[in-house]
Amino acid sequence: MKVQKKVRTKNPFSLDYSNHSQKPPTKMDIESGTPRSPSSTASQPLLTQLNMLVADSKVGKRFKIKERNTTFTTELRAGTATFLTMAYILAVNASILADSGGPCSVSDCVPLCSDPSIPLSNCTSNPSFRIIQPDESCKFIPVNPGYSACLENVRKDLIVATVASSLIGCVIMGTLANLPLALAPGMGTNAYFAYTVVGFHGSGNVSYESALAAVFIEGLIFLLISAVGLRAKLAKLVPKPVRISSSAGIGLFLAFIGLQNNQGIGLVGYSSSTLVTLGACPRSARASLAPVVMAANGSVSLLPGGTISSDILCVHGRMESSTFWLGVVGFVIIAYCLVKNIKGAMIYGIVFVTAISWFRNTNVTAFPDTPLGNSSYDYFKKVVDVHKIESTAGALSFKDFGKGYFWEALITFLYVDILDTTGTLYSMARFAGFTDDDGNFEGQYFAFMSDASSIVIGSLLGTSPVTAFIESSTGIREGGRTGLTALTVAGYFMMAFFFTPLLASIPAWAVGPPLILVGVLMMKAVVEIDWEDMRQAIPAFMTLILMPLTYSIAYGLIGGIGTYMVLHLWDWGVLGLNKLEVVKRANNSETVVISNGISSRNIESSGDKNVKPVEV
Repeated sequence: MKVQKKVRTKNPFSLDYSNHSQKPPTKMDIESGTPRSPSSTASQPLLTQLNMLVADSKVGKRFKIKERNTTFTTELRAGTATFLTMAYILAVNASILADSGGPCSVSDCVPLCSDPSIPLSNCTSNPSFRIIQPDESCKFIPVNPGYSACLENVRKDLIVATVASSLIGCVIMGTLANLPLALAPGMGTNAYFAYTVVGFHGSGNVSYESALAAVFIEGLIFLLISAVGLRAKLAKLVPKPVRISSSAGIGLFLAFIGLQNNQGIGLVGYSSSTLVTLGACPRSARASLAPVVMAANGSVSLLPGGTISSDILCVHGRMESSTFWLGVVGFVIIAYCLVKNIKGAMIYGIVFVTAISWFRNTNVTAFPDTPLGNSSYDYFKKVVDVHKIESTAGALSFKDFGKGYFWEALITFLYVDILDTTGTLYSMARFAGFTDDDGNFEGQYFAFMSDASSIVIGSLLGTSPVTAFIESSTGIREGGRTGLTALTVAGYFMMAFFFTPLLASIPAWAVGPPLILVGVLMMKAVVEIDWEDMRQAIPAFMTLILMPLTYSIAYGLIGGIGTYMVLHLWDWGVLGLNKLEVVKRANNSETVVISNGISSRNIESSGDKNVKPVEV
């Protein structure tokens, strides 16, 4: 029986990492979409039959599986890789936003005895002790036990809020836009929300409730801009070299995150003289930093508006961190799999490092023998836990609506979302090979609507703005090309409602290696920049360098766009003059602009025969 060969055309949605067309028919060929004869179908593995069945079903046609040269199992694997890479957001986002204090206030603090070691019930029996009523200081170190209990409950609320807002965003993105992009509260905007707008434990100018109202209004404005199509037009105003380099800049940003302690392997640490330096010291050798002022009496207090950092300073023991070296092993595993083009590379590295880190009483444990470690381990042992949001959902307040700080926060959230989220969407679409020569990509309208509506939903649940996550590039690298990848991520977020203790226990040094290697993959965009043309090279480089060093995609775009405008001002000025015809008077350099050609009648009427029309 002859099998009729069919010529396959190159699919613009496919990133060809290996050439299967020159090999005999294999499982890899079938999974990549190559047609097979009916007689060979029955003898194929179960997964291959499943892929062919789904591709020919209504679901496969709806999500264009064949058109985008992918398979059902590839989409599942890509969604798994994306989720594992971004699962850290469940714990990190909740921790950052909880630092704002949430809806907790002085009223949550409890009275204490002047001697903290004496129970409150025994405080009045001794005349040398007195009951201290809580005031604003109860929210700061040493934090009042009542306030701490409120913060712990808020943190759990925010984990659920993060899960719910991410789930809804991924469903909208996958179903309507049919793109392999996952959504979650964005890193950077959550820090701005917590530490700048609301302030550490509510020490800022805007309350947590009012900040949520600002995000809600900003989300509605953003949704309107997206609905009328203005957002796409605004995005296209971004110069081409900035657009191209933004993808590589985001890659550097991801790699920089992956090299730090909080969300990475900890290779890069803080230096008071050079800002960054070599780190990788053990947890016991790290210290936190805080801006302080010393009073005349020698007492030291936190600088107003200042915050205490995480343990970013290596006091000693550089390169001696056990967790760093475990992260290096994970890095090598993923890198080797990428070199050998093994599918699921990111997943293997994350799962290996995480599994090793879940053992207690080791140097690499994710649950050290500390109060926080014990609390995390107790939460981890629950495995299944369903928490109901109690305080953050619907906490919006418009009492600060007329204040300048409120509108400053609102406008900042809006421009960051316009630049940051739009830039991320275009970069991810470009990385996946979806964009055309004009920068458009299929499903961009619903993609814009997806993250805009997710911002509104997230604010109602109590979290900071939701955005397309740059970790989506991990799933794209694994072969994700359709909305099934986003729906797979949504499925994992649904499971996270029940398995939050497990997912919140993925350590930072397990997430760092894939972030670094995704940065490697995203750097390939720089070859499209014309480095010989300085008017393109300089803005592109500023975009590249500012994204990681300012820890903001938005600042990188602003720096690149601003540089591009400055370098082109002279050219634009000359071009504008060339579009008009300019007449200069020879004697007094007087210039007459005539829009419809040089009028000899006007020259004659001047009474000066020395006046000549000069074209510029």
